[in-house]
Amino acid sequence: MQEGIQPKKWSCESRNNSYCNSSNQQICGGWQENSKKGDFLKAERAAKSAGMSKQNYTIMHLDLASLDSVRQFVDRYKRSGRPLDVLVCNAAVYQPTAKEPSFTAEGFELSVGTNHLGHFLLSRLLLDDLKQSDYPSKRLIIVGSITGNTNTLAGNVPPKANLGDLRGLAGGLNGLNSSTMIDGGEFDGAKAYKDSKVCNMLTMQEFHRRFHEESGITFASLYPGCIATTGLFREHIPLFRLLFPPFQKYIIKGFVSEDEAGKRLAQVVSDPSLTKSGVYWSWNQNSASFENQLSPEASDEEKARKIWELSEKLVGLA
Repeated sequence: MQEGIQPKKWSCESRNNSYCNSSNQQICGGWQENSKKGDFLKAERAAKSAGMSKQNYTIMHLDLASLDSVRQFVDRYKRSGRPLDVLVCNAAVYQPTAKEPSFTAEGFELSVGTNHLGHFLLSRLLLDDLKQSDYPSKRLIIVGSITGNTNTLAGNVPPKANLGDLRGLAGGLNGLNSSTMIDGGEFDGAKAYKDSKVCNMLTMQEFHRRFHEESGITFASLYPGCIATTGLFREHIPLFRLLFPPFQKYIIKGFVSEDEAGKRLAQVVSDPSLTKSGVYWSWNQNSASFENQLSPEASDEEKARKIWELSEKLVGLA
């Protein structure tokens, strides 16, 4: 763990099911399960493995694939009276082999509905709590992805992220009166994930432009590296899951362990040297952090503004 100022309270959600509010710098959460009991048990086990005592964290249910669940969670959190110093948005749905789209409770395509719209509503509803914090280095962090940046080798692996003119997002991504894809194209599960990550990175920059100066909150995104062994890839074909980790580790040399990725996330949460707002953090092979350059689309201010305004309408904030 990095030395420096420690937030009194910071919060992190994992996938689209459970949420941990912690009084120290640990991350806990669980993968999506059919049983809500399973969600909480996984979060409990994660907290225990991190050495956290029960009085130092609270697990609360949050399903980012349901805007009602997001609102209910925020209401419970606000009524708890807990302060909020740092919010980390770390959830992701990835369905690279899906032939047909799945949908959120409100009927949005699942990847964008969860990864972008769920996070967008959560962050907007908790923004005032962050503003009210007296913590001197309050932050709102979201995990982006190299796969959404077409100025990288990984970002040019087909299908490439491309938001187009946002016609699908404007139509609601419901597959009825609009495409399920942001750009209005045919459904592609891998592209939907990449598109959602572009939205995440654009949204964090728009948060910075709208609120950093008045609030002092640091808004940033990051790519902690290729964590090839996580459950994010659980819906990929078995051969990919078998070969991808050694391919990353021994050929591409881009493999990052879950432990190391956690340390990098904790850096962005609390390191005094990473307080710059509106940036996208990456790490080199020596695990040194640096401010990375986003692709033209992932740094398009006009597109970020349009995504913000369309997203407000879709989640009921406008």
